[in-house]
Amino acid sequence: MTNPVKNSAKKLSLDGLSLSLDDFQPLLCEDLAGSKPGLSLSVPKAAMQRVARARKLVEDHVQAGNVVYGLTTGFGKLKSVAIDEENLEELQRNLVLSHCCGVGAAMPLEEVRVAQILRLNGLVRGHSGVCVSTVEKLVRLFNKGFVPEVPQQGSVGASGDLALLSEMSATYMGYGYAYVNGKRKSAKAALKAVGEEPLVLQAKEGLALINGTEMMKAIGVVTWLRAQNLSKASDAIAALSLEALFGSLKPFDDRLAELKGHAGHRRTSNNFRKLLKSSKVLASHKDCGRVQDPYSLRCIPQVHGAFKAALGHVGEVLSGEINSVTDNPILFPDTGEVISAGQFHGQPVSMIMDYLALSLCTLANISERRVEQLVNPDLSGLPAFLTPEPGLNSGFMIAQVSAASLASENKSMAHPASVDSVPTSANQEDHVSMGVTAARKARRIVENCEAVAAIELLCAAQGRDFHKELKAGRGAQAAWSCVRSQVKPLGKDRYLRPDIEAARQLIVSGELVACVEKAAGKLEA
Repeated sequence: MTNPVKNSAKKLSLDGLSLSLDDFQPLLCEDLAGSKPGLSLSVPKAAMQRVARARKLVEDHVQAGNVVYGLTTGFGKLKSVAIDEENLEELQRNLVLSHCCGVGAAMPLEEVRVAQILRLNGLVRGHSGVCVSTVEKLVRLFNKGFVPEVPQQGSVGASGDLALLSEMSATYMGYGYAYVNGKRKSAKAALKAVGEEPLVLQAKEGLALINGTEMMKAIGVVTWLRAQNLSKASDAIAALSLEALFGSLKPFDDRLAELKGHAGHRRTSNNFRKLLKSSKVLASHKDCGRVQDPYSLRCIPQVHGAFKAALGHVGEVLSGEINSVTDNPILFPDTGEVISAGQFHGQPVSMIMDYLALSLCTLANISERRVEQLVNPDLSGLPAFLTPEPGLNSGFMIAQVSAASLASENKSMAHPASVDSVPTSANQEDHVSMGVTAARKARRIVENCEAVAAIELLCAAQGRDFHKELKAGRGAQAAWSCVRSQVKPLGKDRYLRPDIEAARQLIVSGELVACVEKAAGKLEA
């Protein structure tokens, strides 16, 4: 979750062209156990007319007895096998059920909700050939809080996320499991609970529902939103660390950003000047003898700035992908053409998810180094491991070890999935993207980064407690107040895991960023 919003039913109109990443924000804090979901969908008349035109093209080919891939043939290696008209419904049903080969733990429900929207957004562009009634049904199911249970593993990212999208589509047909009001039910029971009958697929519809990159994009969208929130939170936490360590604001001078020439550097420096405005801490050591801060403080503009640049690029690519048509074959009602292509290949998403993953690693790396600066008395000038009675108490000694463990684990997951490929479907599908693998790795890394940031937040707040008579800058002081509203200072050793989790929740929920922005002004991600 990021950036808390009120759980009022926000309406989102799907025209296939104008989705933005911010449109998905309500899903990250949606209460699916409540009486109403936090987001409802509609499809404008013009988009439905496009759907109808594409559907007519499918029906014309079927009635004419034409042999067209995906409409009247088998699939993949079986593309040359023609299917009689009376068997087309069974063909589509068999396609979906035979492709339900997902394994592993279920995807988070917010990611499935994003995937439901993305699949619909692609369909209403009018190039997929589904029935208007199918689009209407999927919209109703979403609005009634029907959420398919979808396993996480089993996709190679071309032809799209076949196994996972099949699992999602099968629930609409009454197979598998789904959630209604946050409760897990058999898909048949879930459909009955929302007053719907199982979906019966017509010609082309099964292929239109399962051929696409919606699962990798859904994971990517949620991970990107979390990373965007983390970018701001990391600046606020690092500003608090800088205050606790009596660091210098000089490296954040706008003239240095101009000389460097990187927009991310400048945005980071701008944030820090806001966060540290009116700091009594900085003023207290203005003429001290320290010449330079360690890199983990002095190079924040470069490292956090590079992360912001990566985040921007990933966001640009995702913004295009969420409005793309990714199934196969593609219908062109204006010309009557049906073209088989590779729209379902996930390489663009796979590569940027790898980029996001490795950029997140650097954010955790530098955060963990600031934790070391804070807990090490030889570096910080603070009590050893930030405890008032070192020796009898260990303080944050092992919290730093935990942060180091997470940062190291990130490195083991940083190897790019997008460089891998394995032939499938009897070499018909001989190059794949591994897009879901890349997105799942990025998700795991952002989770680790949030935990590392939480540990830094606790340590930075504890470091400030030793000099709290000196008021920190507006944003840093707000970050300290925010964490202290949930976690009391560490005197004698205590059970620390709840403290780490409380700090992590402040970050993940967006509450920390909201508190800081209220005091210091809007931050740049």
